[in-house]
Amino acid sequence: MNLEQKPFFLWRHLNKLRWLVLSLVFMMLVALPFVHVYQTYVASFSYDLLDSDEKELFDIMESLTSPFTDNPADELDAIKGNTWSGNFFGYQISDPLAVVGQTAASLSVYWPFALTALLPVIFTLLFGRFYCGWICPATFLYELNTIAALTLQRFGVRVGHRHFDRRLKYLVLALGLLLSAFSGSVLVSVIYPPAIIGRELYFGIALGGVGAGLVFFVLTLLFDLLVSRRGFCRYLCPGGALYSLLGRFRLFRIRRIVENCNDCAKCNAICEFGLDPLRDDFGQECNNCTACIAVCPTDALTFVSRLRDDENQGPGHLGKKYKHLQQGVE
Repeated sequence: MNLEQKPFFLWRHLNKLRWLVLSLVFMMLVALPFVHVYQTYVASFSYDLLDSDEKELFDIMESLTSPFTDNPADELDAIKGNTWSGNFFGYQISDPLAVVGQTAASLSVYWPFALTALLPVIFTLLFGRFYCGWICPATFLYELNTIAALTLQRFGVRVGHRHFDRRLKYLVLALGLLLSAFSGSVLVSVIYPPAIIGRELYFGIALGGVGAGLVFFVLTLLFDLLVSRRGFCRYLCPGGALYSLLGRFRLFRIRRIVENCNDCAKCNAICEFGLDPLRDDFGQECNNCTACIAVCPTDALTFVSRLRDDENQGPGHLGKKYKHLQQGVE
């Protein structure tokens, strides 16, 4: 094998790092409401008035945070909010869809808020639909849902594999923004899973209840399970539509090394978004999750810096079809 064609060895381990990042983001969203409740208890000086469950929460949070701070009411504010919009160590970062939705609802641009989406936009222009694969808390649950579907299949239960037009999500995005403009409210967030998860976790933990968003999200899980694998992300997610539009121009993208490819098609089978790496068809939908790189047995996938995917390079040079073609030429 030509050493110049061998991909950087760490690429195939990025999917493990991605799962670690997704897990940390989800744990952060779970932890923040508990921190908020604890800060409320501390600020109110009301320990003696708390019931037994509240005192237990107070004691647990105090034991966890006391090694790091003596003033939790003020010093635990380094991270606030969620993946829709939050403050991270003094820097406010917002989902670009939050900015676009707010702009549509107000019919004006509030530049201080718009600039909070600058960092995610830059990362998307560099890495494509990376938010969907590396940050989105819904992805964490959707991929667990995929594992559940595979388990059900082993027991003979039919799961969904229907395909729809991927352009449908762009229509959902457009309609969501139009309705936001007409109503004056950011209605697009009502059907956006990352925003829903942040809200529902806060409602459930800090306020002791849940909203209609939880029902909607469960329906998306059932849609993915029974109708179409990762169907909501592929066909209906308004944020996915926005990130895909920006991801069309990404700088870093996955490329197939045709000389190393044996046409096993494991890359196609593992792809949650139904793309076609085997025929060099990644496109703007790719979220650089690197699952295809991790599963490739011949190191035939790597990262490159370029503004376009390759055209179909034909069969892999280690595969039977290419060898037959070569024998025919000879």
